[in-house]
Amino acid sequence: MKKTSKILALCALVSLAVAGCSSSSSDSNATATPALTGTVRIGVEAPISGDQAETGKGMINGAQLAADQLNAKGGINGKKVVIVPIDDAADAVVGVKAATAAIKAGLDGVVGPYNSGAGAKTLPLYIKAGLTPIRLTSNSTTTNGLGYTLQPMDYQIVPVATEAVTKWLKAKTAVLVFDSTPGYTATTNAKLKASLEKAGVTVKANVGITPGAKSYAAQVKAAAALNPDVVYLVMYSPQAGLIAKTMYDTKVPAKCVADYAAADPIFVTTAGIPAAKACPVIGVPSPSEFPNGPDFVSQYKAAFGEEPGTWSPYTFDSLNLLAKAAEETGGFDAKKLKANLDAVKGWEGVTGSVTIDAANGNRDPATLVVLDVTDAGALAINKAWSKAVGADY
Repeated sequence: MKKTSKILALCALVSLAVAGCSSSSSDSNATATPALTGTVRIGVEAPISGDQAETGKGMINGAQLAADQLNAKGGINGKKVVIVPIDDAADAVVGVKAATAAIKAGLDGVVGPYNSGAGAKTLPLYIKAGLTPIRLTSNSTTTNGLGYTLQPMDYQIVPVATEAVTKWLKAKTAVLVFDSTPGYTATTNAKLKASLEKAGVTVKANVGITPGAKSYAAQVKAAAALNPDVVYLVMYSPQAGLIAKTMYDTKVPAKCVADYAAADPIFVTTAGIPAAKACPVIGVPSPSEFPNGPDFVSQYKAAFGEEPGTWSPYTFDSLNLLAKAAEETGGFDAKKLKANLDAVKGWEGVTGSVTIDAANGNRDPATLVVLDVTDAGALAINKAWSKAVGADY
């Protein structure tokens, strides 16, 4: 783990013009095999630094594992795949600067970003440069149609969250505590409020927070004072973890539920296992819970000496889907890639079957579940939710 972290840190600091920076703990792919001539540079935009750095590391590693496996089979169109880390620190201003530098240094493709706030600004830059992003953003208002995605969008997430609050938890009242930063969280807060109210739930308040605070005790106190059945947290994992811990420590009687943006191991490490166990999360299956997940987890652990992050299989699949399209079209021409990706139906990846909705570039149906935390601190599908709502998982 130490070697991996050091290499990732070096990747973030070294000029993006330097190719071949790898997060893998293995040296077996340090040089191209004789069969590979030239390189294909794939940028991976992620929060490599800041309070979501663990998420970013998992994303980079997932893409690197895909690149290593592609290179072992001859790369993409006979060229070695090189991962170019692009650190946006979950910030739009930082992201624009990093994306601009990466584009200038030369890219053939892009995977990411994860944060919709950053993606709303960086995705248009990649597209203007003739690239086809395979993004991990979920805000349909700001990033719909900006490339393609394999992970759920807000319009797919909100109905699952509403059903969990009503059909599973049978809540009649709720308070939404949300990250008011423009982007996924603010948009989802508004959409979820409308959806819950349509389903008959009284939303007693929307309580805004700003990321970066060391405590959200005041917001928790304000939410608890309204005596709701559910306090729903629409925010990313570091902030959701802090609030879940505060609710647990202060014995707030309302049920805690964390939104999709919090579906990450960072949520568990921040909240602590007891508090995280008391706050189920709307999310995606853990890497090992996908049909092809166990093999992926085994390969990931062999390469990096640790468990994959929530989004590691998504960047792995994203790079492989882009590689498939590039192989089938003979390169990275945006128009040819679009025609190919628009027609994807039933492509099998680690995260399951992928069909793309050509109208917006989004995966349909989405991979959505409610997650519990195990005694060991791992995120796993909540079987009680699955049974209550008749889910396939």
